[in-house]
Amino acid sequence: MVMQTLRQIRVPALVALALLAYVAAVPAQLNTKANIAATKHNLSASGPGTTKATAEDQICVFCHTPHAANATAPAPLWNRKLGGGTNDANTYAATYSPYQSNSLNAAEAVADLNGIKTLPPPGGTSKLCLSCHDGTLALGTVGVLDGKENPSAVAGLTGTMPEGLGKTTGFTRNLGVDLRNDHPISFTFDTTLASADGELRQPPYSAGGRTVVGPRSSDAKPMLPLDHEGKVQCTSCHDPHLEASRFLRLNRLQKVAPAGGDFIADNDQICLGCHNKLGTSWSNSAHANPLVADETYTPEAAATNRRDFLVNGSPAKVWEAACLNCHDTHSVQGSRRLLREGVSGSGTGADSSFYKAGSTASDPATSSEIAETCYQCHQGDATKVITGAVPDIKTQFTTKTRRMPITTDTQGYKKGTTPTYSSTERHNIGNADFIENPEQLGAGNHDNRHAECTDCHNPHRVIRNSLFNGEPGDANSTRRTHVAGGTAGLLGADGNIASGVLRGTWGVEPTYGAVTTWPQAPSYTVKYGDPGASKGTDRIQPYLTREYQLCLKCHSDYGGTAGGLMPWLGYTGGTSAGTMGLNRYTNVAAEFAVSATDPPSAAGKDQGETGNDSTFTPEATNHRSWHPVLMPTGRTSTERTGGSTTFTNIRAPFNTKANIGYQTMHCSDCHGGDATGLNEPTVQGPHGSNNNFLLKGIWSNAVKPGGIDSSNSNNYLCGRCHNPANTAGGFRNGDASHSFSSKQNSSCTSCHIAIPHGWKNKAFLVNLACVQREGGAGYSDSCTNVSGSSRVTIEPYYYRAILRIKTWQRSNAWTMGSCGSGSDSEDWMSSTCENGGS
Repeated sequence: MVMQTLRQIRVPALVALALLAYVAAVPAQLNTKANIAATKHNLSASGPGTTKATAEDQICVFCHTPHAANATAPAPLWNRKLGGGTNDANTYAATYSPYQSNSLNAAEAVADLNGIKTLPPPGGTSKLCLSCHDGTLALGTVGVLDGKENPSAVAGLTGTMPEGLGKTTGFTRNLGVDLRNDHPISFTFDTTLASADGELRQPPYSAGGRTVVGPRSSDAKPMLPLDHEGKVQCTSCHDPHLEASRFLRLNRLQKVAPAGGDFIADNDQICLGCHNKLGTSWSNSAHANPLVADETYTPEAAATNRRDFLVNGSPAKVWEAACLNCHDTHSVQGSRRLLREGVSGSGTGADSSFYKAGSTASDPATSSEIAETCYQCHQGDATKVITGAVPDIKTQFTTKTRRMPITTDTQGYKKGTTPTYSSTERHNIGNADFIENPEQLGAGNHDNRHAECTDCHNPHRVIRNSLFNGEPGDANSTRRTHVAGGTAGLLGADGNIASGVLRGTWGVEPTYGAVTTWPQAPSYTVKYGDPGASKGTDRIQPYLTREYQLCLKCHSDYGGTAGGLMPWLGYTGGTSAGTMGLNRYTNVAAEFAVSATDPPSAAGKDQGETGNDSTFTPEATNHRSWHPVLMPTGRTSTERTGGSTTFTNIRAPFNTKANIGYQTMHCSDCHGGDATGLNEPTVQGPHGSNNNFLLKGIWSNAVKPGGIDSSNSNNYLCGRCHNPANTAGGFRNGDASHSFSSKQNSSCTSCHIAIPHGWKNKAFLVNLACVQREGGAGYSDSCTNVSGSSRVTIEPYYYRAILRIKTWQRSNAWTMGSCGSGSDSEDWMSSTCENGGS
């Protein structure tokens, strides 16, 4: 039957024998069969495609010839020139730009001065494919036709590979000579590479009684063959003779739920034949688990048909598209890491929300836009490529007043009279854990400051659960990304465990010495990797277990200081410089400098202090204060009230009496999307907000105790957790409480610091009677009395402050006479300061 078919298509005898040997050597593949006549590689007049010859009826001649074949070709009987040469009889001039990545571990990759590793030009059998697909030679340019060498191009095929929707889009087979947006080829895939990467199969790899990937030889016929040198080539994934989707040797889409173990050829997507992605870490992820990734692609042509995401004629689900949701092996030009639609700019044509034209820029870093890949799904219902409920993140980043510098054109910020940007994508991971070195985050060079989706999320590992150690298929309906306040059984101490969307990302854990100064910069331990089956939640785990570990890799001196200074405020979309008297970000890890014990011991806590000496001794008379983000404060309800009553000026879920003092919280309890009253934002996380500093509520000099009512209708930040209208707290009597008339109308920053992460005084109290280090730059460590203006702004912690403390008191012992200036003993805030006195 095969020989009869070959006679019918006029293949000369030698070519027929070669093809017969090829067919016999390759075992039957899944859902495929060798039938080139029925494929688009049949360029003869009988071919099924629209690109074909007008009269020529030979099928194999466009690639093969039995006589006068190209002697320099890596395969016998080749009938075309090869690119990359000098345009002689066997070659044509073509200079390729090979795949490059900072995380390449291939032995052939060479790094430049910026650490970007680039593969050498393509070689081996891949050059055979490129002789058509690089778009340089006419498709009909063959070496021999009907026994004649160097004929004119075959009639009807005088043009090069068609561009489809455009050569720079991901919907073209005209790959061009810029291969940086195409899957890497011509590199050695061996055990050394697999071990260095950490998420690849170890070749030769076998499963189900078959060799899945490994070198091809006369004795070995892997399903995904490497060439005789053990290198990945185009033919490792594609067989040009197969009647299969995109000539793929194995499944283009996932057939059943991924098991996360050995590759199952009947069920699994072809990508998983080489890419292991830590086994169940990927199969349990929110992008692969059918219990979670059950959204369906829309029926629009660009969203489904052009992506070839059809399953039995219906649009695929997200879990079926799997790797191809985010990656395309021949992606849009200008993208990095094969990210689908991962470039800046608007889309093209009527389907502009579904695909982009790409960029011809010489440096992908100026056109790459990682967030655009995520936005395909994470945007409004009218324009996303899938149907189903997923968070609309794009709106947060594109419409909110304050947002992180996630776009390429807002990265590399330089402050000046007219702020400038390098407009270069600074994000550049080094491995499968998405780790960047501190310098890449901005340490030593603030021009590298950036934010990308994958700085905070590892899409191969995220799960839908309130906790990272929860079950991946748990359809947890709560909109919060964590258990606010923690669980009662642990007295709230687990309230800062990282959520499922942070599973497997990386961060840093600060370690403090003896806290004898404040603020105190710690040392850091990098936390990375996936928890796997262990899922331990304590901070000593090697992987990230806390949200703050993620935040502090940028909001600290680990990745933030240059010349001893943190970055400037004021980039596009960022909070303006001068807001709340602040011009630079602060070292949050240093501000949170915690006590040596966890929680702090009760010894010496909340004791009264007489006078204002300049000695700072934590755990002594005037103990430190901090919001319980890194660890609990240890200040129980009994201590806060003197044991006389229940501490009532904290709202749910932080007001359970037994938990107060032991519970913890997240950075995202304060930082996140803006919301109304006490409600939670629709989209969780600090993506974008209409409030400064990416806060959920308003934080300004307008925030006053009197404006924080039971519903917090003014949307003030403090009122989301605090309810100062309730008097039971740190005051002995009514005239000293928050509910007293003058304090009701005084700004919170009149008495408390402007950046309430952590502070050298109890209860975040300012003290103009003794500024010390708390006063910021220009003030010595000695006690400095501030006189003159009654309202004092000293960057970064004092903003229009007026409080002077005469005598430090324990909780429930403060009176009006504890504060003031000189002989003040009455309502000094109202009579002296708030009314403009000095």
